Amino acid sequence: MEAAGLFAAGMSPPQVARKLRVSRKSAYVWHQAWRTAGAEALVSKGPGGQQCRLNVAQVERLEAALDAGPAVWGWSEDQRWTLARVTVLVGRLFHVSYTPRGISYLLHRLGWSPQVPQRRAIERDEEAIATWVKETWPLAEQRRGTRTRGSASPTKQGNR
Repeated sequence: MEAAGLFAAGMSPPQVARKLRVSRKSAYVWHQAWRTAGAEALVSKGPGGQQCRLNVAQVERLEAALDAGPAVWGWSEDQRWTLARVTVLVGRLFHVSYTPRGISYLLHRLGWSPQVPQRRAIERDEEAIATWVKETWPLAEQRRGTRTRGSASPTKQGNR
């Protein structure tokens, strides 16, 4: 819209490009649109890209399904949502096909982010770990012997 005001004030497209720090090509395209249809032609048309294929109710249902976890939907070997699994889930629930990249965009829009899971043994004993950290680790961490200043040279003794 600022470009429309500058064009109306008599500035040329190269001057507008320099002032607004855009390419000359963009300024010329804007100038042509402004001359043809006025300032309304320069109004933003919003973000580009395809519209979401799911409506608001479906997105809420998808969020609830994701919160329930993969085991509820038949993936019991581990508790991770992968793009492939979410793609299959969306297909099952809504009969809509997405690519894994499209699912990635959808999940990002919903606030989900890719995460690397921590690998922990099923047999993990938290009490034994806490005991080891409190009792055994401090013993292993203690200094061995006394340290004195010295020289790295094999022929010269360090000063005491």
